[in-house]
Amino acid sequence: MYTSHDVLDGARTFAQQELTGQQRYLDSFEEAPLPLYKRFHDQGLSNWWLPEEYGGHNIGLEDSVDIVSELAYGDAGAAFTLFISILGTTMVQLYGSEELRERHLTALTENGGFCATLGSEQAAGSELAKITTTIARDGGDLVISGDKYFSTNTGFADFLIVVGRSAENPGEFLAVLVPRHTPGLRVVRRWEMIGLRSSATYEVAFDGCRVPAANALQGPGLRLLEVALNASRILIATTALGISRRVRDLCMEYAENKPLQDGYLVDNPVFMSKLGGMETQIEVMRSQCRAAAREFDSIMAGPDAASAFVRHGTLRSALAAKMFCGQAGWQVAGSGSEMFGGLGFTNEHVIGKLLRDVRYVSIVEGGDAVLEELMFNRYVLPEPRRG
Repeated sequence: MYTSHDVLDGARTFAQQELTGQQRYLDSFEEAPLPLYKRFHDQGLSNWWLPEEYGGHNIGLEDSVDIVSELAYGDAGAAFTLFISILGTTMVQLYGSEELRERHLTALTENGGFCATLGSEQAAGSELAKITTTIARDGGDLVISGDKYFSTNTGFADFLIVVGRSAENPGEFLAVLVPRHTPGLRVVRRWEMIGLRSSATYEVAFDGCRVPAANALQGPGLRLLEVALNASRILIATTALGISRRVRDLCMEYAENKPLQDGYLVDNPVFMSKLGGMETQIEVMRSQCRAAAREFDSIMAGPDAASAFVRHGTLRSALAAKMFCGQAGWQVAGSGSEMFGGLGFTNEHVIGKLLRDVRYVSIVEGGDAVLEELMFNRYVLPEPRRG
């Protein structure tokens, strides 16, 4: 069994050998680079957060911050692909039956597989309470019908967690585990994103997709999704940390070799100030991500974590981490691209890719405006008035 240090060292080496310097390959819209992800699994690193009883390394979210930072330093799209399964697996781990956990989480660790989570829809946008995908009971089965707009990893996932509205009780929402090759599940297309192009996000349709009723997770579907979003949002925030570290290092390398007046750019006080500001933001980003992850780990380690998380719902620290890191990372990458002049506005230098990649942090799993409203409603309004 690997320790957190083993996984961190392995992730750092993997990023150095397989990701850094592979801009052309990782920034092209080709098939998802599954052989790359298989090599990650072959080194014993995939799905590192899962518990030991299901074959994982039981690495907590706080230690995962540094692991994801190393992967994102090499390529944020690869990092996103390799950790985003934590969203669905957290839901299964906390709210799935023992049979579901044993069958699907164990297979995931054995095969280096992936999980996808499907909530988003075109019309509903980020207002998930307005989703129209229905889940109907039919004897001992659940039948899923509807369309899901954005779902990362679906095309090659082992299983999906689908959130939909009860056909019998429209005010009730369910979260259901659906094996990837279940009849009635159809991948409509893969979206061509402007960043994170080594990841793969899909539009998916369900047409009478039938699974056993035992595949439903226990609890209100939207609340279970809200709980698990804490983990994925913290690691999404962490990708901004890895990207920002890479930008800082690229700027420093450039400045040490860029002649300016009688010296080099690195000796310029304006440059020194900008790099000092970057380092300050990087330090605060890491501290906030680790603090949020530590709070998540504390609840997870406590008695009856499933119920405790349902009571907590969205963690303030996770919201703050995602919003702050998205904004700070965008500032760091923007400032870095300016230092390269015209070259920073081309596809010839990796700095342009980093700028595009970091933008996703403020968009996926709730844009900043959506999360600011959520923060206000949950943590600013007086408690009697909160939704």
